[in-house]
Amino acid sequence: METSLISPDNTWVLWMFVTGWAAISIYLEQRYNWASTISGAVIALLGAMILTNLNIIPTDSEVYDVVWDYVVPLAIPLLLFQGNLRKILKQSGRILIIFLISALGTVIGSIVAFAALGKVIKELDKVTAMMSGSYTGGSVNLAAMASKFEASGELISTVTVADNMLMAVFFIILIGIPTSHFFRKRFATPYMDEIEAEAASSDGQDKLKEEGQTQAASFWGKTEMSLKDIATNVAVAFAIVTISFSLADFIDEALGNLGSSSVFIDVLRALFGDQYLMLTTLTIIIVTSFPKFFEKINGSTEIGTFLIYLFFVVIGAPASLIVILKHGPMLFVFVLIIAVINLLVTLLLGKAFKFTLEEMTLASNANLGGPTTAAAMAIAKGWNKLIVPILLVGVLGYVLGNYIGTAMYYLVNWLF
Repeated sequence: METSLISPDNTWVLWMFVTGWAAISIYLEQRYNWASTISGAVIALLGAMILTNLNIIPTDSEVYDVVWDYVVPLAIPLLLFQGNLRKILKQSGRILIIFLISALGTVIGSIVAFAALGKVIKELDKVTAMMSGSYTGGSVNLAAMASKFEASGELISTVTVADNMLMAVFFIILIGIPTSHFFRKRFATPYMDEIEAEAASSDGQDKLKEEGQTQAASFWGKTEMSLKDIATNVAVAFAIVTISFSLADFIDEALGNLGSSSVFIDVLRALFGDQYLMLTTLTIIIVTSFPKFFEKINGSTEIGTFLIYLFFVVIGAPASLIVILKHGPMLFVFVLIIAVINLLVTLLLGKAFKFTLEEMTLASNANLGGPTTAAAMAIAKGWNKLIVPILLVGVLGYVLGNYIGTAMYYLVNWLF
């Protein structure tokens, strides 16, 4: 077996690579339109994958294990610190309903995609959990489901590449739909009409081009963050993860020691004995119970997102280019089916319930790409009244994603 140029136990060098390449990926995404199109996540993954296949970095290391075991769990509460359910329900308005309708599209799409390809793609139940979670929330849900169901690094890398290839195309479609004569003739577009009526300035996309910014750079503007903010974010995240995982393990062991198995006990263990579901639930309970405390903390989203980028670098390490090229096309078809059905359900039911075309495309975007891409789209289009609501429901997607991903794993195994 060949050894890599950088040995698995060369901890400092590997941490330098993981954090450094994550930082470079973020920089490229925010600096260049081509990088923003393919996403920083794919750049992070591909960079590690190429170096692994060139035998420069190892395919396995304790550094990678630390990211799986500690970094990913810490990212989840950090990204949920803005998940005050009372605020979401109060301020999201109509956009929350269409978002939930769009999430239903993800569920239906996942079932149809599994039914079509379940006998063709191995471990598709794990992929279904990852993608139904991701296409309700975002990358943090994909990471959580991958860790929960112990998906292999190669499988995660292949799914991520297929997903991001699709999203690069799909986001262009979502951005183009509101300006299409075909759709505008059939759907209400009050926000577009208002912008055109003003006719005083260029639309959001032109502004971004004039300012030399990508959509990612526009969204991730500079944020005031103090030392106290950083300390509080990290300390509280560690505390929540510790309590959640310990409580879940205790409940799982206690229910397992009852000595009798039943459907009711199995459901209780699945809900309360699961570390990631407990982590999601407890975080939301705490954030909703103490909203003023968490509203005063800046930087949680930025820190959490950077931790997720470390995850994308790490999952690229054990990936084989040959495996991705071999299995990627079929997984691309799988995620394509989910995305298309998500959009169709959103448009059809959205039309039936009289939602605007802007609300529908943003809801689909928030499901498939998460709050970041949806907010970037709202900014680019100049739909300023929808920026905060879509951000809030996008954060709610992070919450729902882990539950939906878990449910879909067991559902497709039961149905098929």
